[in-house]
Amino acid sequence: METVEKGIFGSSLQIPNVQVLSSKKLTEIPNQFIRPERETELALGGPLQQEIPTVDLTKLLDQQFAEEESKKLHLACQEWGFFHLINHGVGGEVIEKIKRDVKEFFKQPLEVKEAHSQLPDSAEGYGQGFVVSQEQRLDWSDKLSLRIRPISSRMRFWPTQPTSFRETLEQYSSELMKVTDSLLRATAKNLGVDPDVLIDKFKDGMQSVRMNYYPPCPQPDKALGLSPHSDASGLTILLQINEVQGLQIMKDDNWVPVTPLPESFVVNIGDAIEILSNGKYKSINHRGTVDPEKERLSIASFHSPRSDADIGPLPELVRDGGEVYYNNMKYGQFLNLFLSGKLDDV
Repeated sequence: METVEKGIFGSSLQIPNVQVLSSKKLTEIPNQFIRPERETELALGGPLQQEIPTVDLTKLLDQQFAEEESKKLHLACQEWGFFHLINHGVGGEVIEKIKRDVKEFFKQPLEVKEAHSQLPDSAEGYGQGFVVSQEQRLDWSDKLSLRIRPISSRMRFWPTQPTSFRETLEQYSSELMKVTDSLLRATAKNLGVDPDVLIDKFKDGMQSVRMNYYPPCPQPDKALGLSPHSDASGLTILLQINEVQGLQIMKDDNWVPVTPLPESFVVNIGDAIEILSNGKYKSINHRGTVDPEKERLSIASFHSPRSDADIGPLPELVRDGGEVYYNNMKYGQFLNLFLSGKLDDV
């Protein structure tokens, strides 16, 4: 069990602080941040640019509008794997408090932030995360990653500065648990399975957050703020703290920018839901780009099954002899495979 807990974020090498590098007003970035040209290819833009769908949670929960909104959710999960979520029920005061405290955390002196640096056997804490080799190309960003649930797995030294940080994060993460429950129930209904069967996989499950700070970059065409990846979670809920564009998703073999939408979340399907849905819903690769002049901040909340939950295509979806595309395993085992790069075994 201990190895699974350590594997939730993986282990990481410590590397240069990007915020400090950015403050030096460099004209060129260090070599370890320079990506091969194919990795920084431009995204589609202009008048033909596609936009991810929008789902209204209030309508999804209202019997009068639920059928139509459920169809929107189904298509978003099936064709995009991403959607804007509006009217999500999380109060404006809660949103503004978490935005404020994340901004304040990254504004603090380096020595204050480094008091919460990643431990040698974990990428939880302040730093880059998932740096496993000195030869690895680095992201132009600093991150603070924290486990939220189960409560017993929380970092012993959650930041206490700003002074409201812990209370704010607790309140925000609790509100997102309610949003996640509503989305999981709607997702199950769209898949034609008993919502309680899916909800049970996430009962006493894992919740973690990653707060991202992307400083201005003097060579944005040569760097990435976040490497292309899919999420191992069930659902990921992203709050864009300022409205600087940077998130891009892979759609039809092209990178598509996600335009920030005020007062909304960006939600994406994670690998766990793709597996449970037997591939009906897709976990999509996405990345973060950087800006030459503007900083960008966001906070991603990852909602995952508990480590001992069985993860495989839900029986209702393959009962009639349909092809099974994924093996069945414990979610903790899946996480270890995900973090070790051995997902061919899934």
